[in-house]
Amino acid sequence: MRKTALDTAFELARGNPRVVFIGSDLGAGTLKEFQRTLPDRFFMEGVAEANIIGMAAGLALEGFIPFVNTIATFITRRCYEQVAVDLCLHHLPVRLIGNGGGLVYAPLGPTHLAIEDIALLRALPGMTIVAPVDAEEMRRAVRKSAEVPGPLYFRLAKGGDPVVSREDAGFEIGRGILMREPGRTLFVSTGVMTTRCLAAAGELAARGIGAGVLHMHTVKPLDAALLADCAAGVDLVVTVEEHSLIGGLGSAVLESLSADGIAVPVLRLGIPDVFPAKYGSQDDLLELFGLQPPEIVRAVLGKLRGVYD
Repeated sequence: MRKTALDTAFELARGNPRVVFIGSDLGAGTLKEFQRTLPDRFFMEGVAEANIIGMAAGLALEGFIPFVNTIATFITRRCYEQVAVDLCLHHLPVRLIGNGGGLVYAPLGPTHLAIEDIALLRALPGMTIVAPVDAEEMRRAVRKSAEVPGPLYFRLAKGGDPVVSREDAGFEIGRGILMREPGRTLFVSTGVMTTRCLAAAGELAARGIGAGVLHMHTVKPLDAALLADCAAGVDLVVTVEEHSLIGGLGSAVLESLSADGIAVPVLRLGIPDVFPAKYGSQDDLLELFGLQPPEIVRAVLGKLRGVYD
């Protein structure tokens, strides 16, 4: 997914002289063709995230559209003030590409796990947040980002994830995609959790329980109208996110349903209010936090029993 995002940024740069790339201590071969072809618009800085955000802001004020890439925890935590004051306050068209959103860097421990990045950036006025489900949707998202006037954060997954998105479903930043029609249950998910929800919905269907899947690739602004339409008449809304339960997709869904006066039980599945203490693979930690399809199914079945008791 990262390679697709960067390759698509290079594609945009070849067609638009305003597009520039700024990396923070990335591998020597990253975007080698970009560096060779457009050396005046390729910058590789050191481990200095606050500096690269300020640099991107300066370039944006001069009319450029900077794409900035580094690890998700570093591009959100380390330079939060610069993102807020330099980018959001001035509503600048800088695209932040965060590698390894969620639990991707599980072998490296809590310092590298971006489990609060969405919550941090959701709080900033004017910030757009996009978490594609697969590489093909990432390609469409980067291309569409040209239409967004202010700052935008791309939350990247591990890469190599199965392609479940469809081009004929369309893609618009700020518009959700209904990937499976609602039944008694509606899953609302973002990023690669949508893949897990599709699998869980299939298992529930095999048990005679209809489950829709609403893919919210854009967490901010959330597609409130589509959410309200899909949630009408279901017995249970289930939000699933590779993120803290505080301030992420589930919080956004609850806020939206409340604002629209929609009273429906909501089950939120995500990471509790802890720093993950275990090491392993991304899938290991997803299972630990109940975010793999079998655990999702068990949680939904338990909640549905509670709804009808």
